[in-house]
Amino acid sequence: MQPVIQVEGLVKKFGDATALAGIDLAARPGAVLGLLGPNGSGKTTTVRVLATLLRPDGGRASVFGHDVVTEAAAVRRRIGLTGQYAAVDEALTGTDNLMLIARLLDIPRADAKRRAAELIEQFGLQEAARRRVRTYSGGMRRRLDLAASLIGRPDVLFLDEPTTGLDPRHRNEVWDSVRALAADGVTVLLTTQYLEEADQLADDLVVLDRGRVIAGGTPASLKAEVGGQRLHIRPLHRGDMATVASVVAEHVPMEVPVIDATGELLVPVIEPGVLVRVSSRLDELGVTVAELGLRLPSLDDVFLTLTGRTASDESDTDSEKEIAA
Repeated sequence: MQPVIQVEGLVKKFGDATALAGIDLAARPGAVLGLLGPNGSGKTTTVRVLATLLRPDGGRASVFGHDVVTEAAAVRRRIGLTGQYAAVDEALTGTDNLMLIARLLDIPRADAKRRAAELIEQFGLQEAARRRVRTYSGGMRRRLDLAASLIGRPDVLFLDEPTTGLDPRHRNEVWDSVRALAADGVTVLLTTQYLEEADQLADDLVVLDRGRVIAGGTPASLKAEVGGQRLHIRPLHRGDMATVASVVAEHVPMEVPVIDATGELLVPVIEPGVLVRVSSRLDELGVTVAELGLRLPSLDDVFLTLTGRTASDESDTDSEKEIAA
């Protein structure tokens, strides 16, 4: 099956900073491809190149076989884009925003009106359709922004961190919308730094770090590669972390634990009895723990294993250069 999106050896630099250092990826028709990585990993730069907003410095990228540089107009006819922040006019109503986009796409007025009404209903905005967008909640604005990106019936939709800044309820609303789009056959490329979001939505994942692809596959296959269970410990007092690490080293000598930015220690374990022994030893030493347990690998564990840090940690790459370029 021919990939809808094909990227080979893509390179992009901003001055002395390398945002993309030769990445490869492919998106299957009708699937959600998740680009997972911390701030500055190259996610936004990748989207902007694929959306013909940035010219790459090396490699090639195509959408439906159309080169993003030499056939940019053909690519734009097939895609929609929703950026990190809702790009809707607060002074207009929801319907007027959609009508404006439709008319800019040269859709006849009668057809534009019908299309706007369809999308208002699809995204559950009927009651707010005639209200000015400045009165909308964050989730409603995000849904309207998604609706606007679908006015031209794109075959591919780029979603660049679509739930940034949303509370859990509004995030779930956006997730439902993305699932519905994929069910309708739209190929979605989704960038995110939220592990749960990638797990919930992505059929396939590409993990980026410092402008490079460090892993790829389905969420299930990536977790399987990490394998086993994880012992996780969060001491109540951060000052006890050295003692916790020492106890873990005593009972799990063949593994190197990782301490994430939230103050939680994680280490792979094979034998579940380690939990009881570590717990007893910490109790003997008077160390109080806020969390202690075993769990199956998560995507965060995948990222920790691959990079030694979580996906929410800041990268050394200058993400501001990505966004401003």
